[in-house]
Amino acid sequence: MSAATNTSSFDITETYLKFLENDPEITMPVAAIEALVTMLRIKQPSTSSELINLLSDSTNQLKKSVPNAISLSAGCDLFTRFVLRNTHLYSDWESCRKHLVENGQLFLQRAKESREMIAKVGYNFVKDDDVVLVHSYSRVVLNLLHYAKTKFIRFRVFVTEARPDVTGKNGVKMANALKELGIPACLIHDSQVGYVINKVDKVFMGAEGVSESGGIINHVGSYQIGVLAKNANKPLYVVSESHKFVRMFPLAPDDLPIASTDALTFNTDKEIGLSSDLRIDFTPHEYITALISDLGVLTPSAVSEELIKMWYD
Repeated sequence: MSAATNTSSFDITETYLKFLENDPEITMPVAAIEALVTMLRIKQPSTSSELINLLSDSTNQLKKSVPNAISLSAGCDLFTRFVLRNTHLYSDWESCRKHLVENGQLFLQRAKESREMIAKVGYNFVKDDDVVLVHSYSRVVLNLLHYAKTKFIRFRVFVTEARPDVTGKNGVKMANALKELGIPACLIHDSQVGYVINKVDKVFMGAEGVSESGGIINHVGSYQIGVLAKNANKPLYVVSESHKFVRMFPLAPDDLPIASTDALTFNTDKEIGLSSDLRIDFTPHEYITALISDLGVLTPSAVSEELIKMWYD
């Protein structure tokens, strides 16, 4: 990574984007944490107040650099808490500064290992001859299914196309990735979920953020899949790293922070087509059977307890 080594020219957003570019499989929060660790190593704050200001300013810059910063915000906030929680234990600043970088590296290492930990916990939920439904592209879900395949479990996967999408990381990419791994996959339109839901044994989906209530913020369409799955008595398992647990308590999709405030407008202009501004929605906890995370298998109600441990223990 060719991040700037001069403290005055260091750009946190440029560093973050470089990490994303160098590793297509890295998640937004992990890339943000890598950028923050790099910033601490290069800038070397000389006082605790300078450290706090640096982390705060850099985190705010990162949050402003992407239109949907929910998962990035969760990772940055947890990282800041992890780094700062023990600063009062050191008698001199040099010892403290050394341990800050070490703590940052430790947090980063744990975040990177979480995907493998989740796969080892979650593959037990996939059984022989299962038909699984997944929504959109999710690295952690893909990794779990790949791990299940290496354990010689035979299963098939319905994959939603997951519109709208501008990143290219939608259901088409997910279906192709599954097929490359030798997992039989069937790509379907989002409007066909109701047709196939009775053919499905269980649903897996990732999350951009897991709220305090245990509900999830994810690619738009997750909510309607959750409603259909519950109506058909099909379990819905959310697969997510714990660094995506976010201190938010939305009650409905309208409570989510979105970039566009006029995403849904009525007009009589025939030149205006489909609305594609809304790309995330909120699925309440009552539609979720369990959360599969690096902390183990959790009920949705356990998320608030884990957040309390992360922030206040």
